[in-house]
Amino acid sequence: MSGLAAGIRLAYYERRVCIVEKHYAFGGLNSYYTLDGRQFDVGLHAVTNYVPSNNRSAPLPKLLRQLRLTREDFGLCEQSFSEIRFPGRRLRFSNDFSLLEQEIAQQFPRDVDNFQRLVAHIRPFDDVRLDATYQSARKILGEYLTDPRLIEMLLCPLMYYGSAEERDMDFTQFVTMFKSIFLEGFARPREGVRRIITTLVKKFRAHGGKLMMSCGVERIETSGGHVTGVVLESGDALEADVVLSSAGYHETMSLCDDAPEAKRTDDVGRISFVETIGVLDQPPSTLGHAAAIVFFNDSDVFEYAVPHELVDLRSGVVCCPSNFERHDDMREGPFRVTWLAGYDQWSQLDDSAYAAAKADYREVFLRFGDQYIPGFANHIIATDMFTPKTIRRYTGHLNGAVYGSPYKRRDGRTRLSNLFLCGTDQGYLGIIGAMLSGITMANNHILMGD
Repeated sequence: MSGLAAGIRLAYYERRVCIVEKHYAFGGLNSYYTLDGRQFDVGLHAVTNYVPSNNRSAPLPKLLRQLRLTREDFGLCEQSFSEIRFPGRRLRFSNDFSLLEQEIAQQFPRDVDNFQRLVAHIRPFDDVRLDATYQSARKILGEYLTDPRLIEMLLCPLMYYGSAEERDMDFTQFVTMFKSIFLEGFARPREGVRRIITTLVKKFRAHGGKLMMSCGVERIETSGGHVTGVVLESGDALEADVVLSSAGYHETMSLCDDAPEAKRTDDVGRISFVETIGVLDQPPSTLGHAAAIVFFNDSDVFEYAVPHELVDLRSGVVCCPSNFERHDDMREGPFRVTWLAGYDQWSQLDDSAYAAAKADYREVFLRFGDQYIPGFANHIIATDMFTPKTIRRYTGHLNGAVYGSPYKRRDGRTRLSNLFLCGTDQGYLGIIGAMLSGITMANNHILMGD
């Protein structure tokens, strides 16, 4: 989406833009596919940064202005409410921030004033600056809050939806996620992620942009410290004055035909997931489960790290897309569960062991659903699953890392003067952040230089 947004922005200013996509489908980490006549979303649980139409200064309205789109183009439906579930404690939140404040007052009365001081620090914090330096979110939270359980509960959704780092996250990124999830909120396109992608593709093509699908890049050609073009896997070559890459930093630099750059092991992303999608014979809300999204953890300590086994079942995310907006004619409803997973373990399985492991975790999924909907398995009419190996195959991300490298290049620069990053490894987070990343890099590195 960062590439599409960058392409649209540049096409508006009559730049000749070609987007080269290795996959046959648009969207990258957030895409869709059809299986047995049903549409499945990949990646997208919700669009963050949702604000009322009278708010013109937040990221969503800024994005719409830059892309010359309207709110109706994305067809967004607000969440009813979501939850963070830890043993013996639940925090509900919605697009009305006062609900989270009330929940914290009830569950953590001794930290009410401390939480308000934290929020007062977060609201004016400039989280979009391109020269931000790293600060530990855990350390700063510990300076404000006294109950470690509240710290863990606040970190859980924000790390699941945006941290490439194990056990902690950069405070600037924490602020971005806090604002986008808690101070702003969740929404979801009525037709799923397809609605957003279709809108972007149509806009790009309408302004003269060229899209080349199923067309991987073999190498990026360089000379004298800058890029001259790209050679495709087909053998065709494209000349380019500037290249923007949303493939990830290390993935991009490994394509360059000049001297290879050594990878620091701590700089290569490793956070990946498995997700099982079950289609229920009726919407989850009619079966008693009303939350749009649930972030769960089975102890007071939240361990966000690459597991040593195939899947870490101790924490995860439950998403019910149909709970964002209920229609009387809605006959089915998806129920999606996301867990942390280990890429190395999945990638070492041969085909038969891989299929067996997926079958095993389908059974785990069916048992897990009983915690939310009694008799869950009896309501399942279809399932599908993706693993870190799937992510690696369809996105090219090393280790199937969903959030890329822990070290972000916020200014988008590389060692090559006209090669820039956008998307995951630039550092803006979420669906809205990805598109803003593309726009910002296009504005800063190409349009402002005109």
